[in-house]
Amino acid sequence: MILNNNNIKEPRITLVGAGPGDAELITLKGIKALQTANVVLYDALVNEELLEVAPADAVKIYVGKRSGDHTFSQDNINQLMVDYALNYGHVVRLKGGDPFVFGRGHEELEFAAEYNIPTQVVPGISSSIGVPGLQGIPVTHRGLSESFWVITGTTTAGRISADLYQAAKSSATVVVLMGLHKLAEIAELFKAEGKGTLPAAVIQSGTTVDEKVAVGTVDTIAGLVAEQGIASPALIVFGEVVSLHPQYKLVKEVYDVVAGR
Repeated sequence: MILNNNNIKEPRITLVGAGPGDAELITLKGIKALQTANVVLYDALVNEELLEVAPADAVKIYVGKRSGDHTFSQDNINQLMVDYALNYGHVVRLKGGDPFVFGRGHEELEFAAEYNIPTQVVPGISSSIGVPGLQGIPVTHRGLSESFWVITGTTTAGRISADLYQAAKSSATVVVLMGLHKLAEIAELFKAEGKGTLPAAVIQSGTTVDEKVAVGTVDTIAGLVAEQGIASPALIVFGEVVSLHPQYKLVKEVYDVVAGR
C-alpha cells in the first residue's frame, strides 16, 4: 500500500515498549518518542491512554496482536509501518511490554532496513518481570531462585514449547506468557517432575484495573484459575519465589490442613 501526502517528512521508525499495561510504566524516552510521532501503530495490549501523548493530528492505527486477535498479520504490520514512514515521517510502533520479548521487534527492524529507513528502539518493562514484581513476587531471590526462564506457552503450531519440558526440571523461576489456555497441560509437566507442591501463580491483566491473581501450587492452580474466572491476557509463574506473595501463607495453611499435616 502506498499512501499520498504532499508534505513528506524524513522517514524514521521508533519501536517503543509501552510496558505491561499501566500507562505510567512507559519510559520517559518512550513518551518523548510519542510526542514527536506523525503516526502511531499500536497493539492490543497497549494502554490507549498513551495515544493522548501523541500530537492531536498524528495518525493512530490499531493493529491488534494478542491471543485470539490477529487483526493484522505481521507482514501487514511491517508494510504499514514502512508505508507510513515513507509518506508521513516519524512512525512510532507502540508495543506492549518490551519490543524484543515475544514482540517480534527485530523482524520489524529488519523489514525497515530493507527500505533504508532509520530506526531506533526504546525498551519497555516486560510483563514477565514487572507484573510478578508488582505482586510481590521477585523472579530471583537469594536462597530461593538464582535464575529465571521466560517462555511462550505455545508455539506457532499450537503445541507446548519444548523449553517448558526442560524448565520444569530446573530450580529456576519459570514465567510463562501466552499460556493460560494450556495451564492444565503445563502443570502436568511440573507434576511429572514431582513438583505438585511447587508454588504457582497466575496474574491476569497485570498493572491494570482488571488485574486478578490466583496463588496456589502446581496441583491446585488450574482449579483456582477456573474458580476465580481468570482469563487472558495472563501470565503464569512457577517457582519457590511465589511463596513470597502475601496470599501464599494462607494458601499453604489450607493445603496443609487438607493434606493432614
